[in-house]
Amino acid sequence: MVFTRNKYYRAIFALITAGMGGLSGHAHSAENPVPALSVIKPATGCATLTNIDLTGIGGAGSKITSAAETTQNGAAFCMVEGTLAPAIGFRVALPMASWRQRFLQVGCGGLCGRIDLQAGAAAGCAPLNSNGFAIASTNMGHTQEEEDFGNDAQKRKDFAYRGVHLTAVVSKKIIEAFYHHPAAYAYFDGCSDGGREALMEAQRYPQDFNGVIAGAAAMNFQSQNALYHAWQAVTNTGSDGKAIITAAQLPLIHQAVLAHCDALDGQKDGLIADPQACHFDVSSLRCKAGDNASSCLSGLQVATLRRLYDGPRAEGSGQKMIVGGPQFGSELAWAGVFIPQSANDPIFSRNIALPALKTISFVNNPPAGYTLKDLRFTRETFDALRALHPLYDATNPDLSAFAAAGGKLIIWHGWADPHISPLNSVAYHTAVGKTLGEAKRDSFERLYLLPGMYHCSGGEGPSLLDLLTPMVNWVERGQAPQAITTWQAAPQQKNSFGQPMMEKGTPPPEAAGHQQPPMRLETIPANAASRPVFPYPDYAVYSGKGDVNRTDSYVRKPLHQTYDTYHWLGEDFYTPYTFIE
Repeated sequence: MVFTRNKYYRAIFALITAGMGGLSGHAHSAENPVPALSVIKPATGCATLTNIDLTGIGGAGSKITSAAETTQNGAAFCMVEGTLAPAIGFRVALPMASWRQRFLQVGCGGLCGRIDLQAGAAAGCAPLNSNGFAIASTNMGHTQEEEDFGNDAQKRKDFAYRGVHLTAVVSKKIIEAFYHHPAAYAYFDGCSDGGREALMEAQRYPQDFNGVIAGAAAMNFQSQNALYHAWQAVTNTGSDGKAIITAAQLPLIHQAVLAHCDALDGQKDGLIADPQACHFDVSSLRCKAGDNASSCLSGLQVATLRRLYDGPRAEGSGQKMIVGGPQFGSELAWAGVFIPQSANDPIFSRNIALPALKTISFVNNPPAGYTLKDLRFTRETFDALRALHPLYDATNPDLSAFAAAGGKLIIWHGWADPHISPLNSVAYHTAVGKTLGEAKRDSFERLYLLPGMYHCSGGEGPSLLDLLTPMVNWVERGQAPQAITTWQAAPQQKNSFGQPMMEKGTPPPEAAGHQQPPMRLETIPANAASRPVFPYPDYAVYSGKGDVNRTDSYVRKPLHQTYDTYHWLGEDFYTPYTFIE
């Protein structure tokens, strides 16, 4: 169902926001400091932490394997590493001279298998940059080399939820042992699968964290990896085994979409602020007699393009098998994900879908020789995946226990994300409102959608942002966030994963190598263009006055239309359900 806000509401709202400058609470973290909690110094030596008994948390064989002082970002840390049985690796970084009683756990992307302490969505965050947080993360129970970890039922559970939860429990124990003082506040920050982990914590373990930041969440893990990426890979493969559309055609497609929809928000800036209001007809790209083949698409390419936007549908019934596909304006980000650079190049979608299908998606794994050609997009396949929905997925909208515990949740997503459709985040936000009531939801949850942003970072639009500072202020001050400033990333700037920003469709950070980089901090380039992003369902519109690269030149406006239902086979996933262990 679609509903559109009436003109009277729009006019009144525009007048109010224009009168307020359109902005509220968008100051940089340095101008909006978090509460000044006192510094707590270590009360024991770093090496003594190896004596902590972890068997009560992880079972027999759980232990701290090392605890040694190290230097990160010019500051001294006690770096603790250990294992929770059977194979959950964890790492905790404890500041030696600057801990301000806050704990931050960082999520892991892809299928994990590594430990990474990089915090995303925290560009320029003063308390993080001053090393005020104890920071932890986990490999979620396996290594990247274990492509078949899903053959172990325990490791499935550890990946689904147990590894992240137990890491939170053990990290708090280590913090208290080291400082003889418990963490006053606990926060979780993750993107991609890390976003799924963030939501899983709020849903399964509402007492673990005071504040949760969930970016581009792979919340529909089952349909996302097993069906969406498989469909995109198979759809773009011709009968000859080669790609039908390659990266060479993406600028043509992108420019055609922009020509049709860029100005819908009143500003021609190469960004589509409201992709759902864009109704581009892909058939307009089909070659006509006399056209130069480089300026148009073949009939097969047009049909393929339509299927890529649409996403998987069940054979026979034609019912959608995902919430939504990639949105208009995301086309340049497809390169390397499900569109290869050249016809024979590998793509991320194939590399993520096949391991999931072979080892973790089904109750009983398919034969060893299984390939994407064996996957049938049918209701029966979806129902087979449904069996593990209560294990892996994090779409339960009943956050009443999290809200009752005083928890705060910020969800964020790039509108141009080619990996995980932002409609997943919109659907979840809407479902929480339906389940708890919109007033209750809005008392503890926010959703931010960033125009032109790719998967977790990068893109044509401003993609650097700090959600950690407003989260801390919300939890500790009761100051609910409104507008958030976003900044344009510098070319090839490193993101929070230690990888280059995803310019023009670079594969996501979790797909690039097995490195475990040292702790890095996101920085904001000098004189970077800035723009606000408002809580959904509102967005930033240029006021017509001032520098288009300055936040204060934008006002707040409701989206053209919003949706209260997305029809697909898993609609019931967004209703309360019981998790399985």
